Amino acid sequence: MQNVVIGAHGATAEDVLAVAREGAPVVLASEALAGIAASREVIEALAAKPEPVYGVSTGFGALAVRHISPELRAQLQRSLVRSHAAGMGPGVEREVVRGLMFLRLKTLASGRTGVRRVVAETMAAVLNAGITPVVHEYGSLGCSGDLAPLAHCALVLMGEGEAEGPDGVVRPVAELLAEAGIAPVELREKEGLALINGTDGMLGMLLMAIADLRRLFTAADITAALSLEALLGSAKVLAPELQAIRPHPGQAASAENMRRVLEGSGLTGHHQDDAPRVQDAYSVRCAPQVAGAGRDTLAHARLVADRELASAVDNPVVLPDGRVESNGNFHGAPVAYVLDFLAIAAADLGSIAERRTDRLLDRSRSHGLPAFLADDPGVDSGLMIAQYTQAALVSENKRLAVPASVDSIPSSAMQEDHVSMGWSAARKLRTAVDNLARIIAVELVAATRAVEIRTQGSEVLEAAPATRAVVKAVRAAGVLGVGPDRFLAPDLAAAYEFVRAGGLAGAAESVTGPLA
Repeated sequence: MQNVVIGAHGATAEDVLAVAREGAPVVLASEALAGIAASREVIEALAAKPEPVYGVSTGFGALAVRHISPELRAQLQRSLVRSHAAGMGPGVEREVVRGLMFLRLKTLASGRTGVRRVVAETMAAVLNAGITPVVHEYGSLGCSGDLAPLAHCALVLMGEGEAEGPDGVVRPVAELLAEAGIAPVELREKEGLALINGTDGMLGMLLMAIADLRRLFTAADITAALSLEALLGSAKVLAPELQAIRPHPGQAASAENMRRVLEGSGLTGHHQDDAPRVQDAYSVRCAPQVAGAGRDTLAHARLVADRELASAVDNPVVLPDGRVESNGNFHGAPVAYVLDFLAIAAADLGSIAERRTDRLLDRSRSHGLPAFLADDPGVDSGLMIAQYTQAALVSENKRLAVPASVDSIPSSAMQEDHVSMGWSAARKLRTAVDNLARIIAVELVAATRAVEIRTQGSEVLEAAPATRAVVKAVRAAGVLGVGPDRFLAPDLAAAYEFVRAGGLAGAAESVTGPLA
């Protein structure tokens, strides 16, 4: 696997995903090491002066009024990390912890934090050894950085606490470091603070959510197209000239995806003898408008994420001219807002997908399809309860769409009196994204079955080539088609894995070429 090189100018989203999800090894570039050394000289010069400097020779937060003598400063840093490693609840996912550590290492490499070279090198070594600190669900308010999560990672650099080894087993850190040949670090002035004062946890989860949602928005365009086709809907609403007169880029992209999936369909808009329609229902006709708005939200979130990736978040920071200044750049508001915004977009995309599923199952609105797409309605219940499951997921996503970033609970004796709750926004977004994949999977199961029912035994009604490719791939993935009732949960699980892994887009693109 190719190394991810961390220079003095940050990292890309692709770098973060490679390290977090694929285990790519990291390397510190020579210019980054030089910048680290230069900023450390500034901190050591300040540490030698009698004047107090926050984070160097003072306490922290509301305790910053106390000047700390040189002989107590190593203890100050140890105490900071130990006391702040106060998370509770279940451990968060390995990819989240690796992303968080990599992003903190990226900031250390910026030459703005004042740590010694050994601190950055040890963090890189821990990542490369596959040692993953145990980080708990609760503990970050998303201001002054993701303090507790980052402190649990910093504790590992000190040789303390627990971590997951390369084999996935949680063990004492001292054992894991010894086996990997990594010496624990004794932190010095400013270093404990530099290790915990960043938005790295929420940013890492934002980047992963963006990557996942990009795939799911494409998947949702495909399932919307299949549902439109199965409902004998009109593809005329997808015409480029209609999108051009309301020029939202995301809407145009979604409409084009649907149009390409439906190209060559013998079902769309031509077989409505049972109930002629002038217009389709909103959940079908307005699919590009809803998914497109979500795509534009995603583009805005990526803009914010890219800006944050280009940042060096710490307090205080070492400026290029050598000044060390306190600041408020650790406040997570910019990231928290877009995390909440994406949760809203995910909830609404799931909501419109569920409405299409319900329409496919309702014989009074499906234009000739059997009730619940059952083989023998009455004897068989078909996909009735699959829609219940889908509705439960939609309902949960609506609750998860309630913003976390509008809340603030003062902390540190009112010194930190406004916080972002960005970590909480990120945690609930991860759940919402996973729920959305399941919601889309249920629509996929229903739409592919409906298309098969519609075209079975007909020499006239033929699905689009891309649709046929999707149906074939879904069946190969273990999602069974039309037939008597059976144990349905395995089909839904297989459809979920198919959607999450990108199989749905891959199947459609084998005919359409790359979709947006």
